[in-house]
Amino acid sequence: MFDFRLQSFSRLVISLTLVSLTLAAGLTSLAGGAKAQDKRQNAPGEFDFYVLSLSWSPSFCEEAAERGRSGGRSNIQCEGRPYSFVVHGLWPQYESGFPEYCQRPSPRLSRNIVSSMLDLMPAPGLIFNEWDKHGTCSGLDGRNYFETIRKARAAIKIPAEYLDLSETKTVAPGDVEEAFIKANPGLSNAAVSVTCNRTRLSEVRICLSKDLQFRACEELERRSCRRDQVTMPPIRGG
Repeated sequence: MFDFRLQSFSRLVISLTLVSLTLAAGLTSLAGGAKAQDKRQNAPGEFDFYVLSLSWSPSFCEEAAERGRSGGRSNIQCEGRPYSFVVHGLWPQYESGFPEYCQRPSPRLSRNIVSSMLDLMPAPGLIFNEWDKHGTCSGLDGRNYFETIRKARAAIKIPAEYLDLSETKTVAPGDVEEAFIKANPGLSNAAVSVTCNRTRLSEVRICLSKDLQFRACEELERRSCRRDQVTMPPIRGG
């Protein structure tokens, strides 16, 4: 009986030791992976390129109405003057993935900066959110970050057919990309993509280098719209 218990105890000790070693190896592996991932993770100014995201405002407003959302960004953007493409954000990106919320708490934005951006980003809540999540990762202060957004937007020409859309338009995402490429010399298929929800075009996203030149980016294509056709609701009042 004693030998049997001793043998059982020995087997238990061996089993527990193997489990401990396995867990230790796993934790070491995770720590190593995290360390490799965190070399630049969320370090302000340490990124590879920007994505300028242009949101088709009529799609945003129709979706907000369907969800019964009112007030805040929806109220300001959808009940003020009519908007077509508006700036959703300028997002620092890695070749794979992206940083976010790089300073907590984020430095405060002055009211002057917020009010100066409302022509491009028509809601204070959107401006504050983009600063907290993305702007703090740019390595720029608030004024310079939003000046960079303005310069990036000024570098993009919106195709004429989307400037005053008066009725719902059914489009192929690829055709929208081609329209932007045609309107912007130097822009290529590898630097622009369209996103969508179930039925509507949501955004056009364009990759830019840190000095705001068009550049290719594989990451963008992975998140692009896969539908054959989507709709673009008309500009309000059109």
